[in-house]
Amino acid sequence: MTILCVRFQLPPMYEAALPELLGLLEEFTPVVEALPPDAALADLRGAERYFGRSAVELASVVRVRALARYGVDCAIGAGPGPMLARVALRAARPGVTCAVPEDAVAEFLADRPVAALPGVGAATARILDEYGLDTLGRVAAAPLSTLQRLIGAKAGRELREKASGIDRGRVVPNAVSRSLTTERAFGIDELDPDRHRRALLSAAEEIGARLRAVEKVCRTLTLTVRYADRSATTRSRTLKEPTAHSAALTGAAYGMYEALGLQRARVRALALRAEGLTPAEEASYQLTFDPVDEKARRIEEVADRARARFGPRAVMPGALAA
Repeated sequence: MTILCVRFQLPPMYEAALPELLGLLEEFTPVVEALPPDAALADLRGAERYFGRSAVELASVVRVRALARYGVDCAIGAGPGPMLARVALRAARPGVTCAVPEDAVAEFLADRPVAALPGVGAATARILDEYGLDTLGRVAAAPLSTLQRLIGAKAGRELREKASGIDRGRVVPNAVSRSLTTERAFGIDELDPDRHRRALLSAAEEIGARLRAVEKVCRTLTLTVRYADRSATTRSRTLKEPTAHSAALTGAAYGMYEALGLQRARVRALALRAEGLTPAEEASYQLTFDPVDEKARRIEEVADRARARFGPRAVMPGALAA
């Protein structure tokens, strides 16, 4: 057991804490791959030798430190490889690490549904299910030619390998996310434009905090509005300059929302996605000499320091707009 897949049980409003939580894993190994918005992979081969403990034992230490420092519990899967650790995570629950036995990988996978494998979507699972290939054990036992006829040559070969427990993946440290996404769902279908705007404000503040936490800026912001009839509208806007400034992101989000001209639309959820991420140090910043803007940026800096020192609950949602 050398790979951990950790999912931190973060409330939606506190996903900006992920970089700090990743630091817990980096105390044991530099080989950590972020899986935004709330998970990560960690290769503990060197840590097992250095600390003289198994990956499962080290997982218990990670869990205790996450609870003690941030009040955040986590679910952890462990396995000989990244794919197997991610499958184990699906069967894990907070407080207990689910581990794939190294000498019984095929047995562990045999009765699990095909959709338990990372990368297997609903359409692929449905096609396989129609032919009675509804578990990983049955997929592993099926002729390769059959799988390739059903889902394609390359996909069929890779699926059969994974179902047989062959894990060729590796943990890629410091993998850079190309986008950040957050969503605000309403308890009931919402008609009130003011509530829509408050949800957008909250989402933009979260996106800004997450960008600043990983020292990134975004070039494009995308708004998706999901309606009661399950339809959706998506709009994108290229920003005047790459930014992680919450006020700029909020303004862009409001602009896209108002351009839709929604009239008593029954909105089920609003989602924002920041795209075109680049390192903040490489971005240029146009000085505005606007005292209001400068004050907002100073407030952001204070709020970010509070999050870094006291954890994700240090700043309440909407506080930056106060």
